[in-house]
Amino acid sequence: MSQPLRIAFAQFDFPVGAVDGNASRIVELIAEARDGFGADLIAFPELALSGYPPEDLLLRPSFLRDCHQAMERIASAATGITAIVGWPESMGSVVYNSASLLRDGRIEHTYRKRELPNYAVFDERRYFELDPDGGDCVFELNGIQVGLLVCEDLWFREPLASTIAAGAELVVSIHASPFERDKRGRRDQLLEDVTRAHGVPVAYVNCVGGQDAVVFDGGSLVADGDGAVHPAGVAFQEQLLVVDHDPGSRRFAPVQWVDDGDESRDAMAWRAVVCGIRDYCRKNGFDKVWLGLSGGLDSAVVLALAVDAIGADNVTAVRLPSRYTVGLSNDLAAEQCAEQGVRMLTLPIEGPFQAFLDTLSECFEGRPADTTEENLQSRIRGAMMMALTNKFHGLLLTTGNKSEYAVGYATIYGDMAGGYAPLKDLYKTEVYELARWRNTVGDPVIPVGVIERPPSAELAPDQRDQDSLPPYDVLDAILRRHIDGEQSGGEITRAGFDAGTVERVLRLVRIGEWKRHQAAPGPKVSRRAFGRERRYPITNGYRG
Repeated sequence: MSQPLRIAFAQFDFPVGAVDGNASRIVELIAEARDGFGADLIAFPELALSGYPPEDLLLRPSFLRDCHQAMERIASAATGITAIVGWPESMGSVVYNSASLLRDGRIEHTYRKRELPNYAVFDERRYFELDPDGGDCVFELNGIQVGLLVCEDLWFREPLASTIAAGAELVVSIHASPFERDKRGRRDQLLEDVTRAHGVPVAYVNCVGGQDAVVFDGGSLVADGDGAVHPAGVAFQEQLLVVDHDPGSRRFAPVQWVDDGDESRDAMAWRAVVCGIRDYCRKNGFDKVWLGLSGGLDSAVVLALAVDAIGADNVTAVRLPSRYTVGLSNDLAAEQCAEQGVRMLTLPIEGPFQAFLDTLSECFEGRPADTTEENLQSRIRGAMMMALTNKFHGLLLTTGNKSEYAVGYATIYGDMAGGYAPLKDLYKTEVYELARWRNTVGDPVIPVGVIERPPSAELAPDQRDQDSLPPYDVLDAILRRHIDGEQSGGEITRAGFDAGTVERVLRLVRIGEWKRHQAAPGPKVSRRAFGRERRYPITNGYRG
């Protein structure tokens, strides 16, 4: 007769390339699950040993050899418990995205992923092969037949169906599934559909943490054999989750499992960006961040995000007022820094700006002032911010949002200068939503005056963003259809938007591509982020 099965899920951050460190952590977690919780099985995320995505590290034979040696070390530690560990398995010149079943101190079986995604942030067909001789992995544990799948396999009918046909009474699926807004609902629906259709419970474990432009939310969860999906574990938090599985009822019961609290869209997006900032700093050796604080919305939100990510003591805000900066901007910036306990510097740019104008005056003689002089102010600020981070060390955060990046309303080598762009995948209207949401959590940290004032770059007298762009609600609606929805100008116009406005916006998107190719990385929160997910040519004659 089958006995209850205790399963541990290692929802942890396994940094890319940190093979030795990841192996040591895996060994420690195996021991903790076995000795601390009496677990029969512990499951680690997809490619936990190498971190995800390892990208071109997979083209280096030495890296693959190190992974193989580390797996042997991990296997020798898997005694008194069964472990499932994801890793890149090399067989000569062929590399597989594999998950090995470890017990009794050895690798008992290795399953090779059958569905290799090659869309959005995924490039798995560049690196991995399909095993023509590969198939199902079903193993016995406490009298229960357990099937194993890797990430994308769960989203396709055949791998799951064949695993169940091979006798699986329970399926464990390991993942490296990046965060994006509304994805949790799709995950829940998938597990409900497959468990209800097949009558077989599913355990889903996902990694957590930021890796360059992607962020993994964890959100590990289990679904009973009748389609009941349990609440997900806390997102963006490392934890060892433990459940008991009863084969008779085909249901799970929590042993150590903390449900998530606020799963609203804004809460999850905020936490994703905070995680991205924190892990980008931690993994790249930065313990301090700097940013230019203008008194406007974007920099105010980035400041609040940075404080939440690494603490106020590690954040420095710099005011860089010009002849066009109004007093309210300086006051609002000072108010926010005082409220959050952030050190603030003030470095006026009038001196260097005038020096540039004087130096260029002969060359520019007879020509009216235009965006050249506006951009010059931004580039002076960028140079000064980079000088500060070079001298005192730290990471410079840029403050541009997705709307600005989309239409090129950002100065290359100016306000785009920096190492990480927290708002890069958030439209301006979404930045407003996040600001309002953040002010409902604890004490307000973003001055109401910042949220309510009309946005302005303050690079010319009485300047407003709306002098150069459509209202942000209109602009963002067009951009969502074109960028996220891949709609043409004609399709957007037929949806009720002004044809001239649409044509103008899409032209700005086209000619701004060269800037985006040089932009700093930022955390992906949408289904269509600039960078890995949206790769358009700079030189492009298509006008659809």
